[in-house]
Amino acid sequence: MSGGCLEEDLLRRTVEEGADYPLVVDYGITDSDRDDFQLPCGGCIRLMVEPLGAVASANSALEHVRQLAETLKSRQPVSRRVSLQGIVELEMPGPTARPGIVFDGEELLQTLQPECRLLLIGAGEVARYVAEFATAADFTVTLCEPREAFSSGWGYPHLPLDRRLPDDLVAESFNDSWCGVLALAHDPRIDDMGLLAALQSPAFYVGAMGSKRTSDTRRERLLSLGISEADLQHLRAPIGINIPSKTPAEIAISIVADLITARHHLRITHEPCPSPFGK
Repeated sequence: MSGGCLEEDLLRRTVEEGADYPLVVDYGITDSDRDDFQLPCGGCIRLMVEPLGAVASANSALEHVRQLAETLKSRQPVSRRVSLQGIVELEMPGPTARPGIVFDGEELLQTLQPECRLLLIGAGEVARYVAEFATAADFTVTLCEPREAFSSGWGYPHLPLDRRLPDDLVAESFNDSWCGVLALAHDPRIDDMGLLAALQSPAFYVGAMGSKRTSDTRRERLLSLGISEADLQHLRAPIGINIPSKTPAEIAISIVADLITARHHLRITHEPCPSPFGK
């Protein structure tokens, strides 16, 4: 919970006190707490310890967790309402609900959203670093590479490739508000396929790598292929935040930083972050 300074006491309390109902535990409130536990941040931590027995039985507790997992797996947000009297419920959050935790002293409301998935089109060095950095930042990443010449020479087995066409993958698995599609192939034959599908979906992030001139040409090409001006407003190209990036790793850092910003905006507003290139 805190890098090691609270766990021993929390485990002791859990074993010795064995609460039958959810219990709120505060650390770092008093001077004694701060001396005993030495919270490195100098702040305080409030925990709710929720025994599975707070739900009527072990079977119903397991069913509660199963329903929670299945709802998130189906790409739906969900809220858990937990009272200190042991009442635990799942409910569908309203349109203005934000992820996170709200506690009023008697009842905790925890709203969860599905994981953010990323589809990276094109197996290259930039995609390799984006995959690694984005995974470390808690995105779920899929690399798409239908070109035999590139997929056969891919030298990073810990980053497996999907060889299906990008528009098929967008239609199948990357077409909701918690998905991002990144065109990193530098090849219009496959980049455009993915972008055409992604720009007509509710994906929270659609970006394409390339210079400003390349990006302007791409926009003209996408318009000629039938993308509307309104849908094209969502394209983030050149992709990433504007830093003096040159190497593949530096470019990837700029991309993942932009993704983190867009994900934070999504979690707060439930809407895609406006593209700075949309005007």
